[in-house]
Amino acid sequence: MKKIFFLFSVAISLTASDKGTPLFDGKTLKGWTPAPGGKWQVKDGAIVGTSPRSERRHGILLTDKQFSDFVVKARFRVHKGDSGFYFRAERVKSAVSVNGFQVEVDTTQETGGLYETGGRAWVNKPNAKVIQERGYKQGEWTDLELSAIGKHIVVKINGVVSSELKNDPGRKRGHIGLQLHGGQDMHVEYKNLIIYEK
Repeated sequence: MKKIFFLFSVAISLTASDKGTPLFDGKTLKGWTPAPGGKWQVKDGAIVGTSPRSERRHGILLTDKQFSDFVVKARFRVHKGDSGFYFRAERVKSAVSVNGFQVEVDTTQETGGLYETGGRAWVNKPNAKVIQERGYKQGEWTDLELSAIGKHIVVKINGVVSSELKNDPGRKRGHIGLQLHGGQDMHVEYKNLIIYEK
C-alpha cells in the first residue's frame, strides 16, 4: 500500500509540474517591474505595450524573479514596431535598461531570431525555409515557445524551430522581459505566458 501511495504521489507531482507556472495572471502586472520608457498595461487578458516614436528609451517590462533552465510558452501579436522577448537578462543603467538574450518579435520575418543585447548582437536569424513553413504574419496572434536548458537554446514560432544554439557559451541566468524599442511607434501584445522550470 505504501509503495502504491508513493507512486501515486509522484504521478500527481509530475502532473502538477507539467502544468507550468503562469508568469502573467491575465489581470495585473503583479510579478513584473517596468523600466522607464513606454507604457505597459493589461487589456482584455493581455499585456499591452505602447510607445510613441518620440520616446528614445527602450521600454522594458521585467519579471521580478530570475530563471536559469526552463521552457516558456507565450502568444504575441505585433501591430507596430520592433519588440523582443528577453530571457536570461540583467538590469543595467542605460537607455536600453537591460543586457541579455532576446527573441526578436517584430513586424518582419526576423521574428524568432536571437539577438544578444550588450553582447554579440545578432546570433541567429531564421532562414528562408523556416520563414515559409511557419506562416508568421504581422498583426496575428502567434505562438512562441522558448527552451533554454543549459547551453542549448531553441526558439519555435508557430511550432516551427526558428533558431537554435547548441553548446552556447552565453548567459546562464536572468530575468524574462518584454521590450518596446525606443524611437519607434510601438504597439505589441503578449498573453498566455507560462514557464516550466527544469
